[in-house]
Amino acid sequence: MKQTLLLGALTTILFISCNTEKDPFVIGEGSIGNLDKTIQMKQVDSIFAEDSIVKLNPIKNALGTQGEVEIYDKEGNKLLLLSPEDENDPNATVTNVQVFDTRYKTEKGLTSGSTFKDVKANYTISNIESTINSVVVFLKDSEIYLTIEKSELPENLRYNPNAKIEASQIPDGAKFKYFMIGWEPNKTAEKE
Repeated sequence: MKQTLLLGALTTILFISCNTEKDPFVIGEGSIGNLDKTIQMKQVDSIFAEDSIVKLNPIKNALGTQGEVEIYDKEGNKLLLLSPEDENDPNATVTNVQVFDTRYKTEKGLTSGSTFKDVKANYTISNIESTINSVVVFLKDSEIYLTIEKSELPENLRYNPNAKIEASQIPDGAKFKYFMIGWEPNKTAEKE
């Protein structure tokens, strides 16, 4: 009887530990799925081995993945755009990630398909910068930044590049043009 209980407990523990695999679509601090900010471009092939990798600027005689790459899943859905600090260095780490697929989400549920209402409900905005055609929204204590086209804004803000735009002026239903993650370059990994 004791052996049966011991065997049952051991089986349960093994079953639980096998199911703690990392969610491939969660966006966390310093990571997105199985990719983190220490990963070098030459390692991208192994992380996305089940997906398709499209090299945007193929480098002649490159030994591994270098430069910007797009990641597609088996069904052909565009997942991510990965950009390194130095396109010519396979040891460069990924410094910018553009998220396309809405399955990627933060712990607070923010995805590329979210609206500005979701941002206001779950995050503190640290800064809003205005460009000619868009506004870039930076989130406090986060590596995520979002771009919203000015066409989503009230008309009095669309055509004035010098207008100081406040979060309260951005409509709740404003959609993101770009959902981005920015990481500082990992200098120690690049020196290896």
